[in-house]
Amino acid sequence: MSSSNTLEIIQGLAQAAANAWDGAHDERYTLGDQVHKVGLRREEGHPILDKRVNDGFGVKFYADSICITYQSDIPLKSVQDSKFEQDTESMLNEIKKFLQKEYKKITGKGVTLTKKGEPKILVQSTSRIRTWVQAYQHYKISGVDATPLLEPSRDTENEVMKKFLAQHSTKRPENETYKKGANKK
Repeated sequence: MSSSNTLEIIQGLAQAAANAWDGAHDERYTLGDQVHKVGLRREEGHPILDKRVNDGFGVKFYADSICITYQSDIPLKSVQDSKFEQDTESMLNEIKKFLQKEYKKITGKGVTLTKKGEPKILVQSTSRIRTWVQAYQHYKISGVDATPLLEPSRDTENEVMKKFLAQHSTKRPENETYKKGANKK
């Protein structure tokens, strides 16, 4: 696996995530064939007449994985629903499907995102009525190996340290004006 292929995959997924900007789902703001519906709750209803829902997602890349984060401002009664965790997990899955579909549109190639572990969900209260939910899920990216693109060389680090330590000298500098031992108490 070459690092250029890894870079192409990561750039394609990053562009797929960028194509989900707020308003990309509305035909009035995009060209007819460039509508991008992710499945977020903010895409439902009229943007001016209906109450706006604050939700969105982001992606982070590390080694051979991608971390998809989802955040939303929701009513407290939604958190108390028995299907809250399932709904949040399905939203993460919808975002994953969108990224895969959009990646295929951009590059013409497919990418598989394999779930790693269970999703993490954090709910915080903002008032007696509203809460803030943050969820994230890690996925393994197919076609990307786990080795880092650039590994630091231990030999180079050791050589730099040795060179620095070799500069140490007990000789007094020429511009020193105080007498030896004057700063001792």
